[in-house]
This record gives sequence, structure tokens and C-alpha cells, in this order.
Amino acid sequence: MIAKVVAARNLSDACKRVVRNKGSAGIDGMPTTALKAFIEAHRSEVVHQLISKSYRPQAIKGVAIPKPNGKTRLLGVPTVVDRWLQQAVSQQLAIHFELNFEAESYGFRPRKNLQQAVLKSQEFINDGYQDVVDIDLKSFFDEVQHYKLLQLIHHKVKCQTTLWLIRKWLRAPILKNGRLHKRRKGLPQGSPLSPLLSNILLDQLDKHLKAMGLRFIRYADDFSIYTKSKAAARSIGNAVYLFLKDKLDLPVNRSKSGIRRPSSFKVLGYRFTPIYKKGVKGTYQLVVGKSAWQTLKRKLRYLTRKTLPLSLAERLQRLKLIYKGWLNNFRLGAIQTKLKKVDEWLRNRLRYCIWHDWKKPERKRKNLIRLGVKQDQAYAWSRTRMGGWAVAQSPILRTTITQKRLRKRGFESMLEYYLKVKF
Repeated sequence: MIAKVVAARNLSDACKRVVRNKGSAGIDGMPTTALKAFIEAHRSEVVHQLISKSYRPQAIKGVAIPKPNGKTRLLGVPTVVDRWLQQAVSQQLAIHFELNFEAESYGFRPRKNLQQAVLKSQEFINDGYQDVVDIDLKSFFDEVQHYKLLQLIHHKVKCQTTLWLIRKWLRAPILKNGRLHKRRKGLPQGSPLSPLLSNILLDQLDKHLKAMGLRFIRYADDFSIYTKSKAAARSIGNAVYLFLKDKLDLPVNRSKSGIRRPSSFKVLGYRFTPIYKKGVKGTYQLVVGKSAWQTLKRKLRYLTRKTLPLSLAERLQRLKLIYKGWLNNFRLGAIQTKLKKVDEWLRNRLRYCIWHDWKKPERKRKNLIRLGVKQDQAYAWSRTRMGGWAVAQSPILRTTITQKRLRKRGFESMLEYYLKVKF
């Protein structure tokens, strides 16, 4: 298999994918934009190192990213060169495994996505399977046993060089707080290879659930099983717990696992609320969970901090990237009313930034006059002792820095974009 990995076409495709995905630099500081030049200069040397087993992956850079609950998740960022080679291996590994994965697995797979998983969950619930076994794997990416994973790969891929290379990547140390830490288990989140490796391991769970004739969905390490009674859910939950513990050596977070009814169940950021209509009973619609809204507002709040040194055009461009990605994920939810409120809050945040950027009273006075405010009124507002946030919500800015004017500068409301992707 290593010959297919180092084939020119495969390496070229892997390079394009890594450059397109962008991402931050690893411990060597090389950006993705420098990858093509590096490959042109060193490809034959790297290929020789791979085939001769003399290649040594560099350490992974540990980056803490915030979680909605206030805690942090450790993201492992390999160097760009290692990402390129991992992508090349992933492309060839997928050929051996992808066709045998179960249809109920939706994460990190071609022609599969989060929305399909959520809609299948809603379908099960509305078909009457409303006692849900919700199992949370405890720190899944940190707990994967390397030997289990390598055994599964060895069953299909007999290439010793490829297995050696994967093992080297799995064992690469991680740099945290200036110190290197050994790794004897776990997959680095941030590696191009990790999504496929997680699917290879958890496909064993999918096949076990399938053999039991169960209705379930799985998106990476998030999975749920749908039953018609609490007794069945309890029995299935115990059986799955033992399978995870004994066969896959994966711990379950008992405090976050349990049997849920639709109104208390969350799947991939969505919640379920009953539809109250005459003649309709036991039917649920999708809404967005509280933590997903909090994550969105936290990101929007950061980009609309008045002290962030960005022009209005740059700020609007970055905001679009954030909320378009979020709305593409959550477009299935009934969120129009909430979006309208968040849009209003966001516009006020932008007005606050604009007011702050005007800085001096005389500049504020001139800009207000340009926006159509009478001279005496503009003078009074430019010298006001009101705080900037209060001014942003006042009629003086709401009637001058209007939606129409913001739109001319490149602003698109979240509600407008949601209506586009929804319908």
C-alpha cells in the first residue's frame, strides 16, 4: 500500500486538500501556504524516508480551545508536512474501509453529513421510538487504545510500512506548555487521519448494534439508540456499556449517559420540542440547543469587541464566516424568532464598534451630520456622557446607521442567510 500512498497523484491530491483546509502551523511554524514549495524541493527525499522507514514525524502542537461549558479541549496540531502525509495515507486507507462502514455512520464520510444524522434521529422519534439510549464516551479521542486500532487496520492492510508509519504518528509526543509529553493512547484531534481512524474503531460498535437489529445513529463519537420502552432501553444500554468496556476498551461517562425522552434529549446540538396541533400527538420538531446558541454568541461577541483592531469591512467578513458555518449546521431548526433577536443584538454591537472608531467628539459630530442628523443635535450627541453601548441602542444611531446602510457596507443578516439555506 505504501507505493500507492507515495504515488505522485495521491500526494498531489493530499497537498491540495491540506492547502484548501488551511489551519494553523505546527511546532515548526510552517504555514500551509509554504507546503507546495516544500514538496517541490523535498518530495523525493521524503518519499525515500517513508519507504526506508527512516521518516520521523515531528511532535504535535497542543492548543487548548474553549468548550461551551467553560472548560477547554486539547487540540493536537501536527506540522503541515505531517498533515500532508497523513492525508495521503487517509486517502488510501479509506479505499479499504469506506465501503464496509455501516449506513448509520454519518461523520466524516463522503456524501454523509450532520443534517442527515439529525433528520434520521427525528424520524425514529416521530415513528414512536421515544426512549433513547444516550451514551457519552468519556474523552473518546484521548482514550483510544493504539493496539486495538492497529489490529483492525492490519486485518485489511498488510503493508508493514504503512502500519509502522501510522504507529509513529499515533505515538508522536505532544507539546503542552513548553514541555513534550509521551502519548501511549488516544488520537490527536486536528489530524487529517484521526476522523477515519475513529470510524474504523467505532465501526465495530456499529456492526454490533446492527447485528442486534437496533435503530441508531452515529456521528463520530456521538451515538444514540432508539427504542420503544424504558425496559428495552435499559437492557440495551447495559449490553452496549459492556461491549464498549470489554471489546473496545472505551470508558463511558456515566454522569452524562442515560435514557432520555425526546424533550430532554439533545443530538449534535439540536433539541426536540413537541408540535402542538389538533390531531397530532407524539410528533417533534427540531430546535437549536442552548449551548449552540451560547457558542455562536460568544464568537460573535469576540469579533465585535470595540478594542479589536479591525476595519468594518474585515469585521463583517469574519462575522460572515462564523455565522454562515453555524447556520449551515443548524438550518434544520425552527429558529427564525431567535435569529431575529440575535440579529438586532449584533447590529447594535456593530453600531457600538462604529461609534468607538469615530473616537473624537468632532469626528462624531461630522459623521452624524453626514448621516443626516441636524447640526445642533449632532453636536449634542457627539458630546454626550452616555456610554457607547447605550448610544448604540439609542435612536440617534438606530435611525442613521440603518440596516440598509450596513447592507451597503457588506452586512448580511443571519435571518436573511438562514432563509436562503433553509428554503
